[in-house]
Amino acid sequence: MLSHERIWAAIDRLAARNELTASGLARKAGLDPTTFNRSKRVAVDGRPRWPSTESISKILEATGEPLDRFMELTIRRLAPPEQTGPFRHVPLLGFAQAGAGGYFDDGGFPVGQGWDEVAIPQTRMTEGVYALEVSGESMMPLYRAGDIIIVSPTATCRPGDRVVVRTQGGEVMAKVLARKTAKIVELHSLNPEHPNREIAAREVEWMARIIWASQ
Repeated sequence: MLSHERIWAAIDRLAARNELTASGLARKAGLDPTTFNRSKRVAVDGRPRWPSTESISKILEATGEPLDRFMELTIRRLAPPEQTGPFRHVPLLGFAQAGAGGYFDDGGFPVGQGWDEVAIPQTRMTEGVYALEVSGESMMPLYRAGDIIIVSPTATCRPGDRVVVRTQGGEVMAKVLARKTAKIVELHSLNPEHPNREIAAREVEWMARIIWASQ
């Protein structure tokens, strides 16, 4: 039976097959990035929302997948909700939320509930990861506004790694870790038009390594 749950699961599987988040798949198809967000799958009154045939047609065209392949994805046996197929849902936050107070604990993990979510390939998963939606131009040309980056607060950060850093003052930035000592953290910018930074180690509230990004 072609159920609401199976249709959405097939879209998530199609995204994972192409190494994309659900938001990344929507952008690739020329759709609004929030088209396939989990919050859009159920109406406020609890009624299920179905994806349009137009949106499905566009993602099939964008990925080069035939309709019969998509239908195969709808009939695969569904796994438990917390791990459907080769992907897993993680919290999605904006950079503005990352910079505001009350959204993170002192270890760099998001707190609370009710976040939007995105699906990421299970093979790239480590415990505690979450997603940030890029805004502004400071991360160009590598990451553009609307791209989704996956960060891990538990992964070891070494020189040369791309990282997201939050300062004690609430500033959030994505940089390349150049050097880290007991006294300073030196960060290089991804965008040459933005300056490199040198921050006192005591001013760094948390640092999380970027482990994956939607394209």
